[in-house]
Formats: sequence, C-alpha cells, structure tokens
Amino acid sequence: MNLPYARGMPAMSDPRVDAAAQATPPVGKPGAVRPAQALAESKAAGSNLLFLREEEIRLAQDLLFFAYRDFTGAADVILDELGLGRAHHRALHFVGRNPQISVTELLGILRITKQSLARVLSVLVDQGYVAQAPGRDDRRQRLLSLTPKGEALERRLFARQRERLSAAYRDAGGAAVEGFRRVMRGIMNEAARAYMDQAEAASHGGRPRQG
Repeated sequence: MNLPYARGMPAMSDPRVDAAAQATPPVGKPGAVRPAQALAESKAAGSNLLFLREEEIRLAQDLLFFAYRDFTGAADVILDELGLGRAHHRALHFVGRNPQISVTELLGILRITKQSLARVLSVLVDQGYVAQAPGRDDRRQRLLSLTPKGEALERRLFARQRERLSAAYRDAGGAAVEGFRRVMRGIMNEAARAYMDQAEAASHGGRPRQG
C-alpha cells in the first residue's frame, strides 16, 4: 500500500494547508503571510514525504541491488581468476581491517554459520592468505591476520572497488556523500552502527565522528 502523497492519488484538501490558511493574518498587517505563500510552504513540506511512497522504496531497493552488483563485480574478475568468491573477499576485508581478530568476532560481523566460515577460512589459510595464531590468554582461541600475500590481494581488490566508489563520491559531492552515509547507517542494525562508530573513531585518531 502506498504511503501518503503517492503519485496518482486524486487531489484532496490538505488539512495542514486549510489550517495554515485559517491562521493567516490579514494581508497588509505586520507578519502577514499570503495564502499562496502558506500553500506553497505546506506543499513543500509535504513533498519531503514523497520518498516514503512504496514505489520510491522499491526504487531504493533497485538502487541497492544494482549498486551492490556493480560494486562487488569490480572485484569479481580478480576473485574468479584465483578461484575465490565474495565470501572469501568479505573475510579478507574484515580480517585486514581488524588484525588479530578472533574467529568468534569475525562470525559476529559476517553473520554466517560456523561451518560456512570454517570452509572460507580453510581455503584462505591453505592458500596462504590468512594466518592463524592461538590467543594469548586462551590458547583455544584462534586469532586471524592477513599474511603479506593476503595483504597484497586485499589491496588489489580494494583498488578495483575504490575506483568505482571514488568516482561516485566525486560526482555526487560532499552533501550527497554525507546523506548516503546517514541512509546506510539507518539501514544497519545497532551492532553494525557500533562497529562503524569504532572504525570511524579509529580513522580519526580516536575522535568520534560527528553526525
């Protein structure tokens, strides 16, 4: 069901506009607001809700699907050459971003089963991209880091995706990039936002980013 202000709905009286017109002081008195002005301001406020229509949300889904397809596709060529997939790429990314991350912590980020992660790590360890070490306090714990070979591959994959993302950022401009960041954070759950807060604070020298 479409939300308010769906395109194609029959013209209806807007109670906010009616109320604004009734409250409008007579023209000519100090502080007077012309009825036409009140109508325009009310319509402008209402238009801000257009992006909440069902069709606009579906278009947003399209944007996310296509953006994800092409963003990940930039690295897929390299992964295919090496017999790896996107699951391996995600593991490489987050291990590279968090050296000495435990398997449990990586599971919490990737939200996949232990069996799935075990298969992914088995390939990356066997091919020399990821190294495992026992925990300092708990020897049963496995801590993961990229090997020099893994770091080189992760940087190569990053370079391919950076080209596409940097071009999009340049074309959109700073205000749009900040809006994109806010939308993406809004889609995430609280755990993901907490992770991003820590990552952003680390990238800014321990100072949390504003907004």
